[in-house]
Amino acid sequence: MMFKSKNTNHLYTIFVTILTLIVFNACKSKPYTNYSVEGKKIEINESYTSNQKIESYIAPYRNHINKDLDSIISFCPETLDKNKGEWQTNIGNFMADACLELANPIFFKRENKKIDITLFNHGGIRSIIPKGNITKRNAFEVMPFENSLIVVALKGDKIKAMAQHIITEKKPHPLNGLTIYLNKNNEITNILFNEKHIDETKIYYVLTSDYLSNGGDNMTFFLKNEGTYDLNYKIRNVLIDYFYNHKSIEASNTPRIIKE
Repeated sequence: MMFKSKNTNHLYTIFVTILTLIVFNACKSKPYTNYSVEGKKIEINESYTSNQKIESYIAPYRNHINKDLDSIISFCPETLDKNKGEWQTNIGNFMADACLELANPIFFKRENKKIDITLFNHGGIRSIIPKGNITKRNAFEVMPFENSLIVVALKGDKIKAMAQHIITEKKPHPLNGLTIYLNKNNEITNILFNEKHIDETKIYYVLTSDYLSNGGDNMTFFLKNEGTYDLNYKIRNVLIDYFYNHKSIEASNTPRIIKE
């Protein structure tokens, strides 16, 4: 009987082991390989737009959004347009100054540092700010993208590269904090920050967009930085907040690029 018991236990152990292996292999996820992806275009035609059920469903949402976007939140005494100006525009000055005003307290609270310079790209401005009443819709029209504010730490030699990029591009990029002097041949003769020459060894904190901080629009000088700080603040929201804070908005005419 003892021999049979030992033999039975041995067989039982083998049975449990085999069963465990079978279950384990059965539970293993099988690898899948995607060989192709297929899709088709669904045209939004009159069969959808004229469908009363669809229209009645989305109408309340559309009306609510339109009411919010079209509510008056500020006033602009003149049209701000990026196409008026050789080296700077009124809307460019406005955007650079507005973003600096609202971003600086956030940056100082988080890092105990102040923003020195602001730079955005001329092409990122997608609409005018018209003369008259200002709404949230205007902010969406000017900045339809999801770009956020980033502060980039740059040494003085990169600030000089930034200034040269602005002049080489010959575009009135939104700028604050620098004064760039040019001769009659559009060559840089001087670059000043707070009426002082740029110190190549000093670190300057530059406010820009996440797109540009990654080298977008050929602004590769941002890639050679001493650190970046994400403010998690969309530029569009900055404009909306600025409109709420200022019942009448004005663009500064302080010169940023001066041709001697």
